[in-house]
Amino acid sequence: MYINILIVLFVIIYFILAWRKLEWAVLLMIAALPSYLIRFNVGAPMTLLEAMILISFFVWLITKTNLKLFLQGKYGLKEYKENRQKREKYPWRWEIIALLLISWGAIAVAGFTNGALGIWKAYFFEPILVFILILNLFKDKKGIEKIILALAVSAFAVSVLAIYQKLTGNLISNPLWAAAETRRVVSFFGYPNAVGLYLGPISMILLGWIMKEFSNFQFFPQRGQVIFKQFSIDKFLILKIAFAAFTILVSLLSIFFAKSEGALVGLAAAFFIFGILVNKKIRWATIASAIIIGGTILAYAPARTLVLDKVQLHDLSGQIRRQQWKETWKMLNDGRLLFGAGLDNYQKTIKPYHQEGIFVYDFHDPDFHAKLVASDELKKKVWQPTEIYMYPHNILLNFWSELGLVGMLLFVWVIAKYFCLGIKNQELRIKNYINLGLLCAMVVIIVHGLVDVPYFKNDLAVMFWTMLAMISLIKLNREKNV
Repeated sequence: MYINILIVLFVIIYFILAWRKLEWAVLLMIAALPSYLIRFNVGAPMTLLEAMILISFFVWLITKTNLKLFLQGKYGLKEYKENRQKREKYPWRWEIIALLLISWGAIAVAGFTNGALGIWKAYFFEPILVFILILNLFKDKKGIEKIILALAVSAFAVSVLAIYQKLTGNLISNPLWAAAETRRVVSFFGYPNAVGLYLGPISMILLGWIMKEFSNFQFFPQRGQVIFKQFSIDKFLILKIAFAAFTILVSLLSIFFAKSEGALVGLAAAFFIFGILVNKKIRWATIASAIIIGGTILAYAPARTLVLDKVQLHDLSGQIRRQQWKETWKMLNDGRLLFGAGLDNYQKTIKPYHQEGIFVYDFHDPDFHAKLVASDELKKKVWQPTEIYMYPHNILLNFWSELGLVGMLLFVWVIAKYFCLGIKNQELRIKNYINLGLLCAMVVIIVHGLVDVPYFKNDLAVMFWTMLAMISLIKLNREKNV
């Protein structure tokens, strides 16, 4: 009862904020991406994040577009034709149209269920609305930086709760994850890997912003002074840099405490690429560090074995993933290669192909298979029950099973185009550190996505389209020489 009252009050206050300061409202929404966990019902299930998105878009539509003039009778067909010639074309417009059509088709494949409609609304329609809002409200460099700081606030809040959970064990519902010996933090989310999926990309975006701001400093050793290259810098810049740097630190600690191995590997790859591309001095330091770390791993047998097991997916989680992918491929290959399973229909469709458990192999024992066949006791010992997950836990199979082959290829195209835009931005402005951070954030998503689900979650879908909007704004500003 009280929760519903608080939600209503928040929605009213948010609407007033959006009406008076729409930009602030959108920044609050970005900072509060995990608010999708607060759910309520208004005739249909809804989350607090969805409410903020819809309110923001509605206010923008009737106050910041020509719809306002149309409703007042001041905007007709003539004005529409004149403005259409002057209007800039939306980046990703054809991809957005294709995605909406393909995803609507995936609803049909699933049988127009309520679950499929909800997934379409939360993972495709509403994130695209956020993309449109960002492109229209945050057109200059300062706008991009405001979005980055909003993400920093969000990451900081998620990380603080995660570290509190690590220190106390409180607010972790799973007893295994709460136990001191096997503790894995979950922050606001329901499972540990969600911490890495959320904080990994934001960490790289923040690193790019910090490097960009540091480029405004110049150090003179002979004078023992640090001065600004430009004197018009925000007087709170040092504080903002310190906050962003501290947020990266606590984010990395949170990912480590969550034991999100996919995120850690993704970040390692992203940090390497960032170090290679950022400048010559850091490039050589990055190469030297990679050689030292790689040499140490190769020389130290236990570390080498651990890394090889992880890379070859020979550990427990790796073997479970391989079984998931095997089952998913069987399902797709059984007449569903083109259309997939449909939105929110994977768990139902995969059931006939699901194996209730696997024998966890010891790949270091060449005779393990023979021992397993001969020993019932060993079979019981290494038997691992497996559940049916919501998605296949692989970025390609996730999209393939939900959207079909064409939908999967569309997302491959979107990600490839994202990198092409980023590379063009980087080539023309060598010190575009924010752009480099965005490129490396996508590297985290792809690498982690090889073994997880980096898109099909409310906050992650919005973050994905926020990143697309930011790199598009950099492109548009580059073309205008802003």
